[in-house]
Amino acid sequence: MKIFYEKSKLYVFFIIFFIKLTIFTYISISLWSFNKNYNSIEKIPFNNFCVVLGTSKYLPGGKLNYFFKYRMDAVYYLFIKKKIEYIIVSGDNREKNYNEPKMMKKELTKMGIPPHMIYEDLYGIDTISSIERVHKIFNKKKFTIISQKFHNERAIFIGNCLGLDVIGFNAKNISISSRIYLREIFARIKVFYDILFYLY
Repeated sequence: MKIFYEKSKLYVFFIIFFIKLTIFTYISISLWSFNKNYNSIEKIPFNNFCVVLGTSKYLPGGKLNYFFKYRMDAVYYLFIKKKIEYIIVSGDNREKNYNEPKMMKKELTKMGIPPHMIYEDLYGIDTISSIERVHKIFNKKKFTIISQKFHNERAIFIGNCLGLDVIGFNAKNISISSRIYLREIFARIKVFYDILFYLY
């Protein structure tokens, strides 16, 4: 009975610790990016380069992915309002028939952005890779990140931890499912490990 009681106390401790860790990481990352995340095209400063964080154009069932659509719309409006000049489309390209950067470049070209203004990063397999590669491959320390707000918050935090001068422009959001919300919670916890791994 005593062993069971001690184990129960340990389980409760870990549950409470995990809840506190989750709240701390989620809120701290949001607060960190508060003054660096923009909703207004008029208010966001100009940056020569931007990076668009990748996602698929279509959902598994074949329907349009509105995360994708709204990110492309955000890039287009920033471009025509002369808030950005060059565009890096960064995403996953690990499978033969799946290429996020190619999908994004094709869509932006259809919208009227000249293809020579768009660079493909085929190895942005996750957020930290996309942000780090803008610095290491394209030699840029100052740039704009384009994604939805919850994603931008994490990306800005990563960029700042890597010593980069980044801001975010929030693409229009859509209702986040519980699955995506849970994924973001774990991604924010994981980001602290990722930063330590990249720095050390």
